[in-house]
Amino acid sequence: MQTANVLVLKVGGALLECDMGIKRLMATASALIESGKSVVIVHGGGCVVEQQLQANGMTTQKRDGLRITPDEQMPIIAGALAGTANKLLQAAAMQAGIKSVGLGLADGGLLVAEVKDESLGAVGKVTAGDPLLIDFILSQGWLPVISSIAISATGQLLNVNADQAASAVTSMLSGQLVLLSDVSGVLDGKGKLIASLDEPEIANLVKLGVIEAGMKVKVEAALEVAQMLGQPVQVASWRDAEQMLALIKGEQVGTQIQP
Repeated sequence: MQTANVLVLKVGGALLECDMGIKRLMATASALIESGKSVVIVHGGGCVVEQQLQANGMTTQKRDGLRITPDEQMPIIAGALAGTANKLLQAAAMQAGIKSVGLGLADGGLLVAEVKDESLGAVGKVTAGDPLLIDFILSQGWLPVISSIAISATGQLLNVNADQAASAVTSMLSGQLVLLSDVSGVLDGKGKLIASLDEPEIANLVKLGVIEAGMKVKVEAALEVAQMLGQPVQVASWRDAEQMLALIKGEQVGTQIQP
């Protein structure tokens, strides 16, 4: 497996509410696979989780962009992410003519998970595990679609931030990471796209409150991977047809998070 040829695309919940966005993502993935790239999709699904929790009369809280996850909510969250969200993306892959395999973070010992912080509940942090299963799937030219549900060594279901999950998968495969959201990258205080950011610039924008909540988690995960791999990580948008086209051509898109 030529791991340098692996492109990990991380997508969030907002995508699942946009049929056009899902179609564009899968058309992009199909074109990349046809061009000889190996593509991995890692996904969250906040909107699906919210819907399912509300339907079950439960509410949710976030802290620093991370969902506080009481144990009693975990079966619902696992069903929403590893079930509904994962299969929606697989269905779209099939429509685009892609053979896909739906996975969680524990399948084949892919990632090793433990509780991140007791005060957040069943929220996990993950590190690289065994790439054998994912290597096999990619060697067949198939598309792994990976939900951000993990299982600890003691058998506890854990909810993992999808940006961090995508980071761990990318570092394990020595791939390239693109964090795709509904915004075209990191925007400055005036809403203008910032082409490139390094660690001191990120720290300054966090201090100023320009980068906050979900984007803060995203940028910090991107920075961690960039430093680990010694190469930039891209933060871009599935909404932007031009960015998706540039991705197929191997061009830089969105904001480059520098190592």
